[in-house]
Amino acid sequence: MRLTIVAATGGIGRHLVEQAVAGGHDVTAVARRPRELPGGVRTVAVDLTRPDMRALAAAVRGADAVLSALGPRNPRADAGITSRGTRAIVAAMQAEQVRRIVIVSAAPVGPVPVPGRPTPPRHDPGDGFFMRYLGVPLTRAMFGRHYADLAVTEQTLRDSGLEWTVSRPPKLTDKPLTGRYRTAWNRNIRGGFSVSRADVAHHMLAMVNRPDTIEQVVGIAN
Repeated sequence: MRLTIVAATGGIGRHLVEQAVAGGHDVTAVARRPRELPGGVRTVAVDLTRPDMRALAAAVRGADAVLSALGPRNPRADAGITSRGTRAIVAAMQAEQVRRIVIVSAAPVGPVPVPGRPTPPRHDPGDGFFMRYLGVPLTRAMFGRHYADLAVTEQTLRDSGLEWTVSRPPKLTDKPLTGRYRTAWNRNIRGGFSVSRADVAHHMLAMVNRPDTIEQVVGIAN
C-alpha cells in the first residue's frame, strides 16, 4: 500500500515508519525535520504548526491511507497543535480525494465536550472506579487543554466525510513491540493503564485495511 505517515519523527511516528517499511509498504514520511528519518522512504518537510498546503497535498497525493501520529511534544505548552494540523491534513486529503485516515488520540478524551458533541457521557464506559474518580480527573487537571484539543481533533474527523479511525491509548511507554494488546470499540480498556508506542503503531497499521474500524474510536492498552 501507499501510506503517508504524518509526524514521522515522533515517538509513535518513528515506529509507524519502521513497521510500514518492514511490511513492504510504499511510505511517504511527513515531518518538520525529515532528515532525522532513516533512508528508504520518501520524505516531505512540513511544519504542521504553519502547514504549507502545497507540500502537504503533494505528500498525500495518491496515498491509499494517511496515518497521523501528530501531537505536541509538550502537552502543557503546545496545546492546539493537533487540531490545527489535523484540519490541514483533512483539507489536503479532501483536495486530493484521499479517503482513509487513522490518527492517534488519547484515552481520557471520550467525555470531553466539543461544539459538535456538547453533552458526552460523564465517564468513558470502559473506565473502572480508579480511572473515573482518580486517574482521569488528575490527568485532566494536568493536561486539560491538550485533551480538549484532541476532542476538537476527533470532531474534525467526524465532520470531514473521510473514512476515519481514532486510536485512543492510555499512558504511552517505550517498551518494545509485542503485538499483544487489548482493544475495544468506542470505549477505553478496563484496567488498561499503559501501552507501548510500538504496539500503538502496530495496531494503527493493522486497522488501515479493516473496514469495520471506519468511523470508529478504538481503545487500546496492554
